[in-house]
Amino acid sequence: MNLPFPEAALHDATSLAYVVHVGCGTVGLVSGTVAAFAQKGERLHRTAGTTFFVSMLVMATFAAWLAITIPGQMSNLLGAILTFYLVATGWLTVRRKQRTVGRAEKFALAAILCICVGLGGLSIAAAAGAVPGVKGQLLFATYMVTAIAAVAAIGDARLVLQGGIAGPARVARHLWRMLTALFLSFGSGFGNGLARLLPGPFHIPPLFLAPMLLPLGLLIFWMIRVRLTGWAKQARLASD
Repeated sequence: MNLPFPEAALHDATSLAYVVHVGCGTVGLVSGTVAAFAQKGERLHRTAGTTFFVSMLVMATFAAWLAITIPGQMSNLLGAILTFYLVATGWLTVRRKQRTVGRAEKFALAAILCICVGLGGLSIAAAAGAVPGVKGQLLFATYMVTAIAAVAAIGDARLVLQGGIAGPARVARHLWRMLTALFLSFGSGFGNGLARLLPGPFHIPPLFLAPMLLPLGLLIFWMIRVRLTGWAKQARLASD
């Protein structure tokens, strides 16, 4: 049966958005992993990082579109906005001069506070059983994403109040935001997107969550290396 023009146009737009979302998400997973393993500051790292930055912003934008057009996707909408925010602020961290802040950082602080309100309300409602289908692993994921947003909000507040950061703290802020966005993307891609393609009553097989250990391990490794060793100082001296 042929759909009326408005419904057909919306259906086609949604299908195209899904293709772009999946395509850019795949590119983001690959390029983000390459950037995480590559030597920091080298050409491969910069190229892979730029590819990751652009593809993730596009992926998150179309994820938000899909969450709006498909009913019952409020949690995915907030997740898409959070991912966009993490990538954008992670990129901005290394683009902004050290010990300086601008309007973008203040806008980011306001944005993450709004995200925290939305995720906090969703977590409370889900814990009370008021959100259908949000239970078990999905409920845990909701709590985890809410905690990530809260930590990011604290970091942005400190950044604005201090008037900027420098040195290892600046490197760590860039890396943890980029790697956390990669971590969330792995979870969405393998634990949500890929699981939907399989038959059966299950939605998120535990095995599909295993790839998330890769960006999580990289995140832990780089936070220890940057904050607890002299790697950041040595890398800066080597580049001078």
